[in-house]
Amino acid sequence: MIQRIQSIWLLLASIAILCLLLVPVIGAATDKNYYILNGFGLQVEGAAQVINIPLLLSIVLAGLISLINIFNYRNRKLQIRIASLNIFLILALSFWLSQIIKGINGLKTLDIEPGLYFPLAAIIFTLLAIRGIKQDEKLIRSADRLR
Repeated sequence: MIQRIQSIWLLLASIAILCLLLVPVIGAATDKNYYILNGFGLQVEGAAQVINIPLLLSIVLAGLISLINIFNYRNRKLQIRIASLNIFLILALSFWLSQIIKGINGLKTLDIEPGLYFPLAAIIFTLLAIRGIKQDEKLIRSADRLR
């Protein structure tokens, strides 16, 4: 049953959230430096990347939850609960990323990067997966009624 449409949605959600590790989320300029925020943490342009381990682990965890949830197709109610938990985790990650940017002193300008849209895409894909799981549950219940 891995070939269901919600498996594709969960895979896309996993890919979208893991893309935060590769694509910058936002750029921020101050009087002295230009900062780039990505899944590894806040980097000063021209300096070495300082890795924020808790942020990195949270992003990888959110991606792995979606990926592992694909194989939980036998227990649809648990699959819905795990997907809902993952949405909450992605929202918490988005809030955390915004708090990292707000922590920069002397902020002048913000540059929106493509990575800003990946958490939103992951949430949308997860919601579509939940819808597909609910449709499967409805189909199985109607088939059980006919037996």
